[in-house]
Amino acid sequence: MSERDPSRFSVRQWPDWSFWENRRRRVAPIVVNGLALLVLLPRITTIGHGGHGTALTVVALTAIGLYAGCYLFALWFAPPAPRRQRVVIVAALFAFGVTPALLFGSPDYLTDLTFAIAIGLMLLPLRYSVPLGFATAAGQLAWMKAGTGHVSWSQVAALGGVTAAVGVVFALTFTVGHLEAARAQIRRMAVDAERERVARELHDILGHNLSTMAVKLGLARRVLESAADPGLALAEVRDLETLCHQSLSDVRATVSGYREVSLATELSGARLALRAAGVQVELPASVDEVEPGLQGVFGYVVREAVTNVLRHSDAGQCRVRVGPGWVEVTDDGTVTGEPAPGHGLTGLAERLAAVSGRLEHGRGPRGGYRVFARAEAVPA
Repeated sequence: MSERDPSRFSVRQWPDWSFWENRRRRVAPIVVNGLALLVLLPRITTIGHGGHGTALTVVALTAIGLYAGCYLFALWFAPPAPRRQRVVIVAALFAFGVTPALLFGSPDYLTDLTFAIAIGLMLLPLRYSVPLGFATAAGQLAWMKAGTGHVSWSQVAALGGVTAAVGVVFALTFTVGHLEAARAQIRRMAVDAERERVARELHDILGHNLSTMAVKLGLARRVLESAADPGLALAEVRDLETLCHQSLSDVRATVSGYREVSLATELSGARLALRAAGVQVELPASVDEVEPGLQGVFGYVVREAVTNVLRHSDAGQCRVRVGPGWVEVTDDGTVTGEPAPGHGLTGLAERLAAVSGRLEHGRGPRGGYRVFARAEAVPA
């Protein structure tokens, strides 16, 4: 089957019968169609008692037997077969089916090709199989007119009716199959999107909180080793306990999909984390000028940028500035080379893309590292 959008059906496509590989599903159709072949018995009887001679009778009956056998073979093996084999099977069916008509010069016998037409509609693209069915009916009509001049419209209608009816049934079947494939693809995409969301959220939450915990643990260890101020060490341990509870709540909220980020809260957390790491911090006095619809995504920007300062920078000072549609985080750390964006910055770029924004990061104009985010549109 050609590679196309699974939600769209085209008459150019080769029918997909991959579900036919389940042999249990084949039994009932084989039995029903085997019984349908009983309509060939009157034809066999007519040929057997027609006085056409032994040789012609044997050849004709053999062709009908091969026609019936090939029909059942096609139902069992052909649907999952490659394209070339499908074409060969359909051609063989038409060859066996038309043989009695050619042997006895009777266009009436072409009516038996209804089984071949049905297999053609089943195995070939509808753009080929439907014209093939109507061409067979037209050929029978032309042969009747050229022969006796009498047209048996019921027989011609049988070929045309089978082509139209079975063609519509298979078209609907293929369309439903494509819709099911599209729904399956949508489900997979939804699962992938949810996994990406959870991974991004967990990275943002745990990356920042664990970095802050590491800084506070180091500070508490140094205080305890120096025995200078046990009260200060105890305060740091209390902060660690609070961070652990906060992280657990954030993880639960992330998994359930109800976690919200506030720019003001992230600035407050950044102040505590940076001061604990011995980094002087300059923060805006208020975030009221920032558009309300952008405060969430800008909170993620501040969180990720401060986390990078705690993890990777030897900065002694960090500055956060905000505007109605932008936020900037800079530090005075040493930057060697061009830093490669990690998962956090990549996730920020995706968040900003959702609000028609962009993210800039790299060496600042005065040294150090700079993260700048601007949103062109405010989400409704």
